[in-house]
Amino acid sequence: MNAKYPHRPSRSRIPALNRVAALASLTLAFATGLAPQAHAAGEEYFPLQSYRVGPYAAGGTGFFGGFIDYLRLVNTRDGGVNGVKLTWSECETEYVVEKGVECYERLKRGLNGAPAAATNPLSVGIAYATIDRSTADKLPLITINHGRTDSTDGSVFPYVFPLQLNPYSEVSAIVNYIAQQSGGAAKLKGKKIVVLYHGSPYGRETIPVLKTLARQYGFELTQIEVPHPGNEQGSQWLNVRRIKPDWVILRGWGVMNPVALKSAQKVGFPPDHIIGNIWSNSEEDAQPAGDAAKGFISITTHPSGTDFPVLQAINQYVVKPGNGDLKDPARFGTVYYNLGVVNGILNVEALRVAQAKYGNKPLSGEQVRWGFEHLHLDDARLKQLGAFGLVQPLKLSCADHEGGGAVRFQQWDGGKWKVVSDWVQADRALLRPIIEQSAKAYAKEKGITPRDCSKES
Repeated sequence: MNAKYPHRPSRSRIPALNRVAALASLTLAFATGLAPQAHAAGEEYFPLQSYRVGPYAAGGTGFFGGFIDYLRLVNTRDGGVNGVKLTWSECETEYVVEKGVECYERLKRGLNGAPAAATNPLSVGIAYATIDRSTADKLPLITINHGRTDSTDGSVFPYVFPLQLNPYSEVSAIVNYIAQQSGGAAKLKGKKIVVLYHGSPYGRETIPVLKTLARQYGFELTQIEVPHPGNEQGSQWLNVRRIKPDWVILRGWGVMNPVALKSAQKVGFPPDHIIGNIWSNSEEDAQPAGDAAKGFISITTHPSGTDFPVLQAINQYVVKPGNGDLKDPARFGTVYYNLGVVNGILNVEALRVAQAKYGNKPLSGEQVRWGFEHLHLDDARLKQLGAFGLVQPLKLSCADHEGGGAVRFQQWDGGKWKVVSDWVQADRALLRPIIEQSAKAYAKEKGITPRDCSKES
């Protein structure tokens, strides 16, 4: 890799006889907005619909930085996946749906003979806009910790994977935690809970299930929208002060989160009774709020930190040699970066599982989809990967494209996150019929005949 320009290929990787053709291809790629990482068939390609500018750049740079650094680790330390090197290129979406769709169309066919394994847009809007395209193209769409909740049902959504935590599981786990803090589920009756949500498809995703949970447990629910991107929240927090809730659930994203914490301080609402969701749980969400964030609680599927063997390996093989993707080395081991590493692990392990069936070679998206549906990461495998404690155990199937549904809770001490709970599981038994009903309605709308998962091997 070119250390100065890490998204450009090193000339040493291009055989001399093919250098002219490769450079011509490189010129064309840059002209279309792509920055290819490699130029060789016989590799597996990860198209990255990334965003490194705009109001959500902190999430994008951290996540895609961790993802890319893990792919580099696999290439450098392991020589690829069973001899198959990994390659990638980025297309800047700015978190804009139209640009995300355009990037998808540019990248979906692979790169110079290397087939595309899966797309990972880290955007609910882009994911919604590309579900039908991914299905038609037989290319897995990975929506780790977000996306359409009903895509958990793989019988209807064979190519969509809301890995680890779908939005319904997220809010269910938060309500279960509030129940624990209140002395049991029965104590939720009469509690006042306000949900402050981002004005986007992502933010609105949980409105129906929160109403269901409120009826189930008898708490008073108020849901308040914050228009994108969330710079102005004065009226919303005046409303919170009027309601005087017991808890506020913050379903934010980007700049909305520190603004929410500062606004809460202005109206006197305690940060230790604000619970951030999975996209309100990073250092970049808490640090800009200063003292207003101290005591703030959020959920996490993975802790921050660098003590995990896989993070230490990335530091040894990628970061120290000067090939790390982060511009700011202080972000190494932060929440967004570690989520990117986790996502890299899950993508690579799905490829590895699929190779066990189809052979140690570059695979099609359809073959990699089989790998995701048969992904099983137990404690023993996580220890082998150096990711025990970083990744929750997961077992996916045709019927279950989430595989986890558990979170831990962390609290901001003014400088870092501290994990303050064991794993809290969502009420998957309650959620599953809701998911299946929604998936069935989608299938009827789209004219989809659901797969019979009992016949999938």
